Amino acid sequence: MKRLLITGAAGGLGRAMRSRLVGFAETLRLSDIADLGTAASHEELVTCDLGDAAAVMKLVEGCDGILHLGGISVEDKFSKILNANLLGLYNLYEAARVHGHPRILFASSNHVVGFYRQDEHIDVKAPMKPDGLYGVSKCFGEALARMYFEKFGQETALVRIGSCFEKPVNHRMLSGWMSYDDFVSLIGCVFRAPMLGCPVIWGISNNDSKWWDNSHAAYLGWKPKDNAEIYRAELEATIERPAPTSAMAVYQGGKFVEDPIFAED
Repeated sequence: MKRLLITGAAGGLGRAMRSRLVGFAETLRLSDIADLGTAASHEELVTCDLGDAAAVMKLVEGCDGILHLGGISVEDKFSKILNANLLGLYNLYEAARVHGHPRILFASSNHVVGFYRQDEHIDVKAPMKPDGLYGVSKCFGEALARMYFEKFGQETALVRIGSCFEKPVNHRMLSGWMSYDDFVSLIGCVFRAPMLGCPVIWGISNNDSKWWDNSHAAYLGWKPKDNAEIYRAELEATIERPAPTSAMAVYQGGKFVEDPIFAED
């Protein structure tokens, strides 16, 4: 790959991927509205508001692939979610349509199914149960990607990330965690696949207590190697278990199910 665009490159996951994807493409084009620091020799840094259609059109030009991590990643006011996660995503797909359909990995979220209980095991055929406006924005994103695939042939991997950190930081993550290394290997599989289509993929490592079935995506050859279970003893020793009736213990979306609709200023 000559040029891979990473949106949201200044965020936590973006920073982790920036260092780990060196060599994945000749050039990494890194974009965010926040400070991206100093460019390395293989990097291009672009400040871009995803809500600015003209800027996004220019951002995507010349890219062979897009790792879309940009946008609001927590529950927030609808106006913020609207600009980054809905309008911004539309701008990205329109730019991809104009510029030759570079393959996209879209960072969707487990919060599209946040109202399922933790004792329910589901696959990608389960109806969406978003736990807030953030989750709704990811439902929109998946639907938009599907439309662009059916109408224009735009390939996208819809990766419903559980949580992607160096290690799990609470008990809920023992089920939904994905390691950085497993995410890197997934990115490789997505962009190397001869034919991708528009699959939904659960973004999780090979966790013993996982809630989600990824068997439908076996054709990609992705075999996550890490397992959150190795951190269970550490969590048990350092973090109190959530109350059995709390959202963190009952729902797959955790505390997101309890968030209010945040009022606009």
